[in-house]
Amino acid sequence: MENIENTTAPESTRARSLPAWVIVVAFALLVTFLGLIAWGLNRAQQPPIAVGDRVPPFILTTFDGKEIKLDQLQGKVVLVNFWASWCKPCEQEAEEMEQVWLKYKDAGQVVFLGVDWVDTEPEALAYMKKFNITYTNGPDLRTSISQLFRIKGVPETYLIGKDGKLADFQIGPYTTAAQLQAMIEPLLK
Repeated sequence: MENIENTTAPESTRARSLPAWVIVVAFALLVTFLGLIAWGLNRAQQPPIAVGDRVPPFILTTFDGKEIKLDQLQGKVVLVNFWASWCKPCEQEAEEMEQVWLKYKDAGQVVFLGVDWVDTEPEALAYMKKFNITYTNGPDLRTSISQLFRIKGVPETYLIGKDGKLADFQIGPYTTAAQLQAMIEPLLK
């Protein structure tokens, strides 16, 4: 038996090298992708808006198509309540929210904004009808408002003072109307 040693591999099994520009583009895409992941993780780790911080401007488009701009509410106390029709704790506070809204609405110093989070419009409208909610409400389109507040879930409620700064907040439902009023009253002075 002859021992034949082939020192050169056939062309089909030889490794082909990629052009340098392909490697550079692939590396650039990988670095960009990793950078986006790092940015997202960093943003997710940021705390919610702190008391005393100026609340970033936002526009809430109501269910009937009107635009409410936070900047136009300067000089009023603004309550921003994040809720969803599928949220059981939201149901616990719905009647209290409406009760407190009815107490303040005629004075014109307090504005309630309900922000429907990760929900569908038919279910949201049914929820509002079920609890006779009359204050302004709209969907959080593309979760843009909830991202400004960096909410973690619902319900969450934020009180903005007349100066446009966050004055107080509540993570989770209010248990009584008196609890909510106690947070609003000092801001009216």
